[in-house]
Amino acid sequence: MAFESLDQHIEITPGIVGGKPRIAGRRITVENIVIWHERMGKCADEIAAEYDLSLSDVYAALAYYFDHRAEIDRSMEESEAFVEELRRRTPSKLLEKLHCQMQNGQDGVLF
Repeated sequence: MAFESLDQHIEITPGIVGGKPRIAGRRITVENIVIWHERMGKCADEIAAEYDLSLSDVYAALAYYFDHRAEIDRSMEESEAFVEELRRRTPSKLLEKLHCQMQNGQDGVLF
């Protein structure tokens, strides 16, 4: 009887999804699985069904996360900080348009 190891489910390839650990052969990262499971409350079955993964892929990603938790949490924090900085530096076009319409006495209809 052959057993698949964690190495057969998770791979890291420079240049693919920023070199982050991911499901082998897919662009779904361990971070994606963690967010769906830990933050969004999806169970492993839901994740597997929604993204056409095997349960072993999902559990391998979670196992990889718990083995490398500090590193992956730091990566997620850096990604969140990057997004916040981008939001701060890039004003919303929608909010700008609404603000201009309000200043011009329009009723806020965008079309």
